[in-house]
Amino acid sequence: MNDIMRPATEWELKSMMAALAERGVPVEILGAGSKRGVGRPVGAPVALTTGAMRGISLYEPAELVMSARAGTPLAQIEVELAARGQMLPFEPIDLGPALGGDAGVQTIGAVFAANLSGARRIAAGAARDYLLGVRGVNGRAEIFKSGGRVMKNVTGFDVARGLAGSWGTLAVLSEVTFKVLPLPDDVATLVYPDLTDDLAIELMSASLGQPYEVSGTVHLTPALAARLRHKGLAGETRSLTAIRLENFTRSISYRKEKLKDLLSAYGAPLELDLEASLAFWGEMRQLSFFPPNGTHLWRVSTTPSVAASLVAAVRRHMRLEAFYDWSGGLVWLETPASADAGSADVRRAVATHGGHATLIRADEAVRRAVEVFQPLVPAVDRITRGLKAAFDPMNLLNPGRMYATM
Repeated sequence: MNDIMRPATEWELKSMMAALAERGVPVEILGAGSKRGVGRPVGAPVALTTGAMRGISLYEPAELVMSARAGTPLAQIEVELAARGQMLPFEPIDLGPALGGDAGVQTIGAVFAANLSGARRIAAGAARDYLLGVRGVNGRAEIFKSGGRVMKNVTGFDVARGLAGSWGTLAVLSEVTFKVLPLPDDVATLVYPDLTDDLAIELMSASLGQPYEVSGTVHLTPALAARLRHKGLAGETRSLTAIRLENFTRSISYRKEKLKDLLSAYGAPLELDLEASLAFWGEMRQLSFFPPNGTHLWRVSTTPSVAASLVAAVRRHMRLEAFYDWSGGLVWLETPASADAGSADVRRAVATHGGHATLIRADEAVRRAVEVFQPLVPAVDRITRGLKAAFDPMNLLNPGRMYATM
C-alpha cells in the first residue's frame, strides 16, 4: 500500500501538491478508492485521497443547485436531496459491488471525475451535463476555479466539463457545483420476459420513440436475470426487458396503458409498482448481478441498432453475458478470465460496428498488458496530450492510469 496523504482543506491539498511537484513525485489520486481497480495500475509511490474534504458547502433547493467538497460521500448527497424531494437526475452508477467493494461509498468528486451515469442518462443526460462548476488543484500545484452556479456562465473552453471523465489525470477536484432536479412522484416499470437481444432492443427503441417520457430501458440475458435479488423477480430463468416510467401517478397510469397497447406485439408485461421499481432500478444502478467472480467486465458504448450484432460478434469467440442499457447504447459484457480479457475480440467487434470499449474489471496483470480505455485516434490524442501538458506538465497525477504514456 502506498503512503496516503489526506488533505482536509483546499490549501492543504495545494501545499501537498506543491511539495510533490517540487520533488517530481508522481501521485495516485483517490476519492474513497472504490474505483481504484479501474484503469491501468498507477505507478506512484504516494497516494492522495480527498476523503477528508467533506461537506455540503451550498444548497439552494429553490434554485436546484448544490455545491459539495469532493470527498463528500455520494450517499450523503442523495439523502440530503431526497429530504427536499430532489435527486441527481443522471442517476450515477455504483461500481463498488462489481469491483469487489461495498456499495454506497463513492464520493461526489469521483462521480464527476469518472463521469458516471446510470439508466436515466438516455433521457436526462450525462453527469457532465449537470456539472456547473469546479474548484481544484492542477499538477502545477495551482488552485483554479471554473464555472459557477448557473448553466450559462462559460465563455471559451468549458474546463469543468472537460475534467469530467478525466479520472484524476488532469487535476484533483476539491469542490463541485451541480444542478439537481425534483424527484418523480411515482415510478412504474413494465418488464417483458423472454425476448431475444435483437427483439429487446427493438422494443426498447420503440418505447423511447413514443411521447410517453420513458426514463430507463434495460435488457438482461437469462443468466443475469437469474442473479437478481429482487423480491418479485428472483429466480427468473428468462431474459428480462424493462421500461421505466416516472412522473405523477395519474400521468403514469395513462402512459403505462398507452404504452402497453402500442407494444402489445411483444407480449404481456409484468408490472412493478413504486416500491418494486425502486428496488429493481437500484440493482441496475449497482450492477450487483456482476459479482467479482473471476470474470472480466467491459463497458461498451455503441449505437443501439448494432448492439445485438456487436455482442453476437464477440460471442462467436468466447462465452459471455450481456446487460444492455440505454436501449443498447451501453452494453456491459462479462467475459471469461483470460490473459488479455478478450481485448482483441472486443476491440475488433467495436471497430467493425462502431463505438468504444473500456475494461472495467480485470486483474492487475491484465490491466498492465492491454489498453484499458479506448485507444485514441490521432486527432483526439493530440488534444488529450495538449490538455495533459496544460494541466499536469510533469505527468504527476495518476500517471499511466488511462494511457501508458500519459
